Amino acid sequence: MKKKQPMFESYEKNVDYLKDYLGVDESFDMIHLDLFYANRKMSLFMVDGFVKDEILHYLMRLLSRLNPEELETDPLEKLLKTHISYVELDKVDDLNKAGDTVLAGPTALVVEGVDEIILIDARTYPVRGPEEPDLERVVRGSRDGYVETIVFNTALTRRRIRDRSLRMEYIQIGRRSQTDVCLCYIKDIAEDDRISHLRRVLNEIDTDALPMAEKTVEEYISGQHWNPYPVIRYTERPDTAAAHLYEGHILIIIDGSPSVMITPATFWHHMQHAEEYRQKPLVGAYLRWVRFIGLFASLFLLPLYYLFSIEPDLLPVSLSFIGPEETGMIPLLLQFLIAEIGIDLLRMAAIHTPSSLATALGLVAAILIGQVAVDVGLFSIEVVLYLSIAAIGTFATPSYEIGLADRISRIALLLATGIFGLKGYIIGITIWILYLAHMQTFKTPYLWPFMPFSLRAFRDIFIRSPIPLKNRRPAFLHPKDPDR
Repeated sequence: MKKKQPMFESYEKNVDYLKDYLGVDESFDMIHLDLFYANRKMSLFMVDGFVKDEILHYLMRLLSRLNPEELETDPLEKLLKTHISYVELDKVDDLNKAGDTVLAGPTALVVEGVDEIILIDARTYPVRGPEEPDLERVVRGSRDGYVETIVFNTALTRRRIRDRSLRMEYIQIGRRSQTDVCLCYIKDIAEDDRISHLRRVLNEIDTDALPMAEKTVEEYISGQHWNPYPVIRYTERPDTAAAHLYEGHILIIIDGSPSVMITPATFWHHMQHAEEYRQKPLVGAYLRWVRFIGLFASLFLLPLYYLFSIEPDLLPVSLSFIGPEETGMIPLLLQFLIAEIGIDLLRMAAIHTPSSLATALGLVAAILIGQVAVDVGLFSIEVVLYLSIAAIGTFATPSYEIGLADRISRIALLLATGIFGLKGYIIGITIWILYLAHMQTFKTPYLWPFMPFSLRAFRDIFIRSPIPLKNRRPAFLHPKDPDR
């Protein structure tokens, strides 16, 4: 907690302290204006680029018209309630807090003879327009998405939830960065204990800054540092966030990030997508099942094919065609590992390649390199086929974090199969299931409703139920109002 610095009796000492605290003479974008209105010295402190010029010009014109007698008695109250015509005004008697507020964007007004500093929140941020997120595109639906400014994101959320019990709690995290964080929930639905727990955990974060915004916060509040599977779901879609709020989830919105954190989130939450609810229930259920097939194919198909390749006796006669006809010059297991690394290299190269060249890069890598590797005998053609199926299943997974975690699990299962054969494959899958079953997301079983089993919730997970029939909120959230 930063030490409080009370106001000095001298106006000059207050101004000098803020100039030194903010580094006015050392930073070109830190602005200090010396003013003289109504026979009183005044100072404005602001950050260039964070201020709406027209609003400050308007307020300065109002101050310039003041007569000295208008500020003779109760000058602070008269300035706040009469002469400064603006909506977002505040006052503070702590110089350090005033300086930190200026660094966040508002303007500080120091007035001679007034024992508090007036804060004018006339800030603006460089920000892009709300655009549809690349990772959560839909054929039909809204095209707006969260941006990097917290006020914009809270407004996009409140636009969809006109509920009087919607709460946006403001928290600052980071001794140096003073990053704005919002805890968002519907008070009449969300569980109080869960809200209190998250509030306490956020307030206990002790670090100097949040350089990676939501990912830094996740590592503090999840407590599972070496676990590849995410216990928090991310979304950049306001409609997805609103749907989770109505279920009883709690959102964490962080300034500087377009990704909103949804807590808690089970394994199955990461497998759902807004597109399923933008189509008819039967079509949505089909799309969900296709995603499930893609996920499990990306995890188990590649090690299973390798198992059949090294132990063909496991196959019935009718499936004896499965397995490579030509193994290639490199051992089959090594081919899979090299191809896995190659796909990740291609993905990283595509991210760092200008969009106009990314398609050409993909074609070169997928067609030329893959075909040449097969033609010269380094790779088997079946390796390329099954690895492509696994890669497609990974990219079809709605959650990017789950896709990365599944890739690590697939490599581990592939190695276990390569070392121990059939026993390694079975034991690897068993360990994977037990690992997920042992996990918890904020005191909630990660595989709920599969473990522990809940028939009603299990049905809603695997079948996209019609909205009129979903008249109950998820039981694991313990909502105050269980009925929709």
